[in-house]
Amino acid sequence: MTTIYFVRHAESDTSIHDDFSRPLTKKGLKDCTLVTNFLKDKNINIVLSSPYKRSYDTVLGFAKSIDVQVETIGDFRERKIGDAWLDNFSSFAKMQWEDFLYKLPDGECLFEVQERNINALNAVLEKHQNKNIAIGTHGTALSTIINYYDNTYGYKDFSEIVALMPWVVKMSFEGKTSLKIEKINLFSLD
Repeated sequence: MTTIYFVRHAESDTSIHDDFSRPLTKKGLKDCTLVTNFLKDKNINIVLSSPYKRSYDTVLGFAKSIDVQVETIGDFRERKIGDAWLDNFSSFAKMQWEDFLYKLPDGECLFEVQERNINALNAVLEKHQNKNIAIGTHGTALSTIINYYDNTYGYKDFSEIVALMPWVVKMSFEGKTSLKIEKINLFSLD
């Protein structure tokens, strides 16, 4: 069995509009210790991440604590909304969840995000069978992965985690078959 802990990044500085280089806030940096403390006893020896700074930095402290490098995988990146900053995110997100093909010019639809992330996940499952893995990721990207295996997961579920950063989803696989999905709120753990 392969176990993957998807780690949605900690709070990021939305005043920085560049998706690739957007850093974590001071709170986000502090909250990374929640990730390290949660993962420390999970026998993880592979740490992967989206190449985006906020996701990479969220799992970096944990990777250092077990003395491994974080390997970035470009296809685990977040959805590209478009070329302009979006002020009304919730309305846009709702339209995308209602129509997986809806997108703005130069942006990605949720179907494209899901397909890209699932292809990356399948490659990881092939390469690292029967391992425990942590993957730094994003809210929308992770939500489309959950939706792929559980099509009841939709906009309502996504809207409930928009402000939950960091957030962990543990998924167990036999080969490429999802066996179990467990959502973990790090802020509610003892």
